[in-house]
Amino acid sequence: MPQRTKQLRRVALSGLLGTTVEFYDFLVYGTVAAVAFGELFFPGADPAVGTIAAFGTFAAGYVARPLGGIVFGHFGDRLGRKSMLLLTMGLMGGASFLIGLLPTYDTVGVWAPLLLITLRVVQGLAIGGEWGGATLMVVEHAGARRRGLWSSFTQLGAPLGSLLSAAVVALVVTLPKEEFMSWGWRVPFLLSVVLLGVGLFVRLKVVESPLFAEVKQDRGMARLPIIDVLRRPRPVLLACCVGIGAFTTQSLLTSYLISYATDIGYARSQALTALTVSSSVALVVLPCASVLSDRIGRRPVVLAGALVSATLAFPVLALVDSRSPGLLILAVVLGHGFAQSMMYGPLGALFSEMFGTRVRYTGASLGYQGATLIGAGFSPMIAGALVAGSGDSTPIALLLCGGSLITALSLWFVRETGKGALTHTTEAPAALTKEASA
Repeated sequence: MPQRTKQLRRVALSGLLGTTVEFYDFLVYGTVAAVAFGELFFPGADPAVGTIAAFGTFAAGYVARPLGGIVFGHFGDRLGRKSMLLLTMGLMGGASFLIGLLPTYDTVGVWAPLLLITLRVVQGLAIGGEWGGATLMVVEHAGARRRGLWSSFTQLGAPLGSLLSAAVVALVVTLPKEEFMSWGWRVPFLLSVVLLGVGLFVRLKVVESPLFAEVKQDRGMARLPIIDVLRRPRPVLLACCVGIGAFTTQSLLTSYLISYATDIGYARSQALTALTVSSSVALVVLPCASVLSDRIGRRPVVLAGALVSATLAFPVLALVDSRSPGLLILAVVLGHGFAQSMMYGPLGALFSEMFGTRVRYTGASLGYQGATLIGAGFSPMIAGALVAGSGDSTPIALLLCGGSLITALSLWFVRETGKGALTHTTEAPAALTKEASA
């Protein structure tokens, strides 16, 4: 038992480091791209480069992540969790490091954006397989022992990665513009190699999931996990819908908020400060929500977060529109640090419990990345277009409210999974509606 507990802690730390690298790379790329990549890699004077940029954004943001979930999920369910997690972390951190070494458009011409897009696609593929594997690895090692608590370590990578990226970017943007455009923008990407080294060191010491080892010993692995998942699509569709609220809120109140807040008069540093404070609050709220889900169930906690998020949508945007730095911080803390963390915290355990061991990597990854695609991928574009047309923040509030209500309504069709045992079969308990189980 002491050895098992030690291994569980190591697995939890591995998951934390993996998602920290994921969110650090994702947020650093988005922030630096907004302030530097247009000039360095996609100069507007060349129409061909503009086409490449548009295609690359689509490929990296909307195809690579779900595809990565399918590819790494397949091999994770066939060959094992540990080997795929080592590969996803290496690809993710390695691609980020190489971005920091890229030549710019002025040096190699059109090859610069092509190389950038290629590395971004590699990042997307790796990210698509990282979360599902890291989360279910923790859940499967935990067994019946407080799965919500242990899976929360993987979820904590989101606010921790946000904190680290905000701190590093806030530091380098203080450089004179010439120095920042010359070498300063590279620093956040090059620093990712430190997280990568620590993460791989910990992950190499992790043993394979005991539940997968049982399935492998019995030769019970699925031949084509994606086919098994899609043959009974209810769990993955429900997982996708349940996650939409958390990712819509996360996207609109983090990356999109920087653009919106600066457009209405806030300094970029004020927006980054609000995100830093919010992420610090999330580091406390998120594990508390996960622990609470072990006591009262996943559904009540996620539902409470969704209803709070929907209720606060319009007040939060009113606080942002006040143009007061203090109220901006309060708005992001309420909407992101508190309500979003309540929705997001139990999702790791919930999604893992919705699928049997034979297809858990594929099913959980596909549900998570599907929710990311719809909630975090499309909402900023929709919000930007609607805000430009209306001239106020009402569309943002409506999107926040709508995403949260989708989560709340979807939970009605999901059975509680927090108290049950993890199963090996594809007929996991959460695959049934409450009405069917009755």
